[in-house]
Amino acid sequence: MEKGTRDVQMIGGRNAVIEALRTGKTPDTVYIAEGELSGSIGKIKALARESGAVVKTASRKKLDEMAPDIHHQGVLAMFACAEYSTVEEILAVSEQKGTPPFVIIADEIEDPHNLGAILRTAEAAGADGVIIPKRRSASLNATVYKTSAGAASVVKVARVPNLVACIKELKERNIWVYGADMDGNSFDQTDLRGAVALVIGSEGRGMSRLVKEACDFIVSLPMHGQINSLNASVAAGILMYEVVRQRNA
Repeated sequence: MEKGTRDVQMIGGRNAVIEALRTGKTPDTVYIAEGELSGSIGKIKALARESGAVVKTASRKKLDEMAPDIHHQGVLAMFACAEYSTVEEILAVSEQKGTPPFVIIADEIEDPHNLGAILRTAEAAGADGVIIPKRRSASLNATVYKTSAGAASVVKVARVPNLVACIKELKERNIWVYGADMDGNSFDQTDLRGAVALVIGSEGRGMSRLVKEACDFIVSLPMHGQINSLNASVAAGILMYEVVRQRNA
């Protein structure tokens, strides 16, 4: 059975998922119920990984909530609301516009509402694209599409296996990488006018250690209240528009 939300589609049931994978459909993510090991599960995992899909485990309750009208048999395949781009395609956007690259890197943003909000702001601020890791990240699912107000199908999103390696490649292209963290220099005292990649860390942990170490600069947002951090998408929005402000100054 299939259930669509705009361009997002879920297929549930072991045979249906196997058939989809065999006919060349590439899911964004294949969810398998925790504890499911018997029968065709091994074949589904192998086909999914061969296709390039991310394989995740989830409770049966979670699968029921995701697809209440689908008899999923412990297996759900989620297709993206838009095709993923490559980092090269993102960088080609700035080349076509004749402007310095302006890239957003979402480091393990697992809340789809936050990723959707980041994509929406990225589109409004004129960013060239957003880079996310293949693992430990929200994907281009129905919630992301809805939260982004459709920007998920407009902004180029690249999904890479290793963010640190990706950052290294960006730096080799003379793109300065700025990570958002509370122990950095104030964002409004930092020169953001050149080729920029902004790294936004996860909701609870911030940037991972290796990603933080790979950044050229660490920038912070001053906290004047009792709460010492901002929502990831809010922080991303402030920093993106600081880039816009400085470029237009």
